Amino acid sequence: MTRDTLILAFRFVLLVLIQTLVLNHIYFFGFINPNLYLLFIFLYPIETKRSNFLIVSFLFGFCIDIFSNTGGVNAAATVATAYFSLPILNLILNKQDTDFKLFKLNNEPVIRIVTYVTILTFLHHFILFGLEYFNLKEIGTILFKTFTSGLFTIVLIVLSILLTRKNKFMNQ
Repeated sequence: MTRDTLILAFRFVLLVLIQTLVLNHIYFFGFINPNLYLLFIFLYPIETKRSNFLIVSFLFGFCIDIFSNTGGVNAAATVATAYFSLPILNLILNKQDTDFKLFKLNNEPVIRIVTYVTILTFLHHFILFGLEYFNLKEIGTILFKTFTSGLFTIVLIVLSILLTRKNKFMNQ
């Protein structure tokens, strides 16, 4: 196993445990649940095969579903988020595919990190709550929970990324 594989495995296990044992039991104001596990998708290396990324994302979401007893909604939302991550990254960074070989989200300017995390988090949460409620009559609830939980998740993820940077905290 390479060092990168060990880091991914450690991050996988750590985020599943944090999400399922701690964060799934926290509800701010009675309805806002932070989903820090999305950090796994954001920090996954871009240079790997896309099919591997989607498979690992499914397994990651499936583990969250198993420990949370949520019936597959996290797996579906996580795979969708992983699928759309590269096109959204291309849109935000405006780079060619060859530029992603050395890409690390930690090295990007803060505004790009926030934009990328915001778009994908709201996409993930909309799919997650849409599948959870699965009723057009509940569209208000779906949008409300997407917005409120999404904002809290975005703050947690951006802070986590910025606090783990090797360079200065607010570089660029």
